[in-house]
Amino acid sequence: MPVPRFIVKPDEDGHYVIKEINARALEYFSRRREHIIGKPIVDFMDSENARHFEQAFEVCMKQKVPVTIQALPSFPGGVRVYGFWINPILDISGNAVLIDVMAQPDTADDSILQRERDDAISLLTSIFDVSEVSIVVTDHHRRIVRVNDSFVRAFGWKRDDVIGEDFSFLIAPEEQEVAIRNHDRMMESGMRSSGEMKMLRKDGAVANALFTTATLELSQRRRFQVATIMDITLRKQMEVSLRMAKERADAANNAKSSFLANMSHELRTPLNAIIGFSEIMMNETFGALGSPKYSEYLGDIHLSARHLLEIINEVLDMSKIEAGKVDLDEQPYNIRDLIVSVTRMMTSRAFTSKVEMISDVPDDLPGLKSDPRLIRQVLINLVSNAIKFSKEGGKIHIKSFMKNDGDMIISVQDEGIGIPKDKIKDALEPFGQITDSQHAREQQGTGLGLPLAKAMIELHGGTLSLESDVGQGTKVIITLPERRVVPLEQLTVNTSKNKQSIAEKDDTDD
Repeated sequence: MPVPRFIVKPDEDGHYVIKEINARALEYFSRRREHIIGKPIVDFMDSENARHFEQAFEVCMKQKVPVTIQALPSFPGGVRVYGFWINPILDISGNAVLIDVMAQPDTADDSILQRERDDAISLLTSIFDVSEVSIVVTDHHRRIVRVNDSFVRAFGWKRDDVIGEDFSFLIAPEEQEVAIRNHDRMMESGMRSSGEMKMLRKDGAVANALFTTATLELSQRRRFQVATIMDITLRKQMEVSLRMAKERADAANNAKSSFLANMSHELRTPLNAIIGFSEIMMNETFGALGSPKYSEYLGDIHLSARHLLEIINEVLDMSKIEAGKVDLDEQPYNIRDLIVSVTRMMTSRAFTSKVEMISDVPDDLPGLKSDPRLIRQVLINLVSNAIKFSKEGGKIHIKSFMKNDGDMIISVQDEGIGIPKDKIKDALEPFGQITDSQHAREQQGTGLGLPLAKAMIELHGGTLSLESDVGQGTKVIITLPERRVVPLEQLTVNTSKNKQSIAEKDDTDD
């Protein structure tokens, strides 16, 4: 401290011994530390001063109240004091055990206190300015009177933008009323508060902030509110990302649980047919195996086995694609011929369902370099879906054309029951079957058809998208990138070379 101060303790002889003393008091008494610590005050004071102090100490110890000594003569050290404050130090039981003695500075020389005050202000200002936490100080009118450098860096406002302004303009509009009410209440009560709020940056962006406020009262009962603010926008974004990731994981888990439940039914149905019809034939329930009834059951067994194989193949194909274990067998070929062959193959199924198929593929459509087996599987899947969900008398349009940017478009459009717009994303997710009543009646299989087709197209660097709504039918659009398009002339040359190489090989074998 800038003034003399020391601690005394009564000893068994009734004297008062110095237990601790500061540098300023050593200067006041003009003594070295080892000559004072543990010594009674009578050893380094004249008898009159010592008696004056001990009388004050007695009153302080017995009454347990502060005592003041004034107008003491100066000691040899030359430090001027106006007097001493003598305060009892009590133990947990309320007994006075020590005495704290602190000098009162001479009011004629306030340089010591001035320097101490200046040092304290300098220290607090440095802490305010170098703090990495944003600090905003407001008065009782809610006006901003000071902000630190951290606030300027974090939120982009200049000091001239905010000083003298009502602090509420920094708060998001939907939270301003609550912030004003809390500010006034805390300023009145002097209570501390903390919480989260949304603040506006200079560029108009909204930041999530964690704040703590405290009320500071200065001279003349002037009150200010000091708010420390931390920008937690990134932390909030991380929380949202984690929440979304958890929701996606939960959705995927639910979808796979639903898939497993559905698969147990889908696998059990054809297996029951295969086992049941086989047992009937083994037991010759309808007589010898020559009965025509058995031929009918053999057809059912064959159909059920093919259905079961399709289900298993879809699951295996999706598993391979997700594991990244599908290798494309790329080759140039005539995509128009492939589309025509798929249309021809599906015509009988469309006829059975009383659906008309219309193909619009130009003769000069370029070729394609891709895996023809996967592209064929995609088209068969899309046309099968279109037939399945079409109404009697409906039409299915299969089109292909070139875009101006060089990409190739293949589309399959039906006039069926359609898909709700909010369910399109689910229809393209693995195991994400549409669960409304209309689709539930028609839906059979794994729910992997569209996701599998989408994954196969994406393996080729293309995209598959849906346009649909309830009662408006569904349009599936495949876009294959320009780099996979092969001009017809080049396709013809490649085909001729292949035929020639085969012929040469046959001659060699001969």
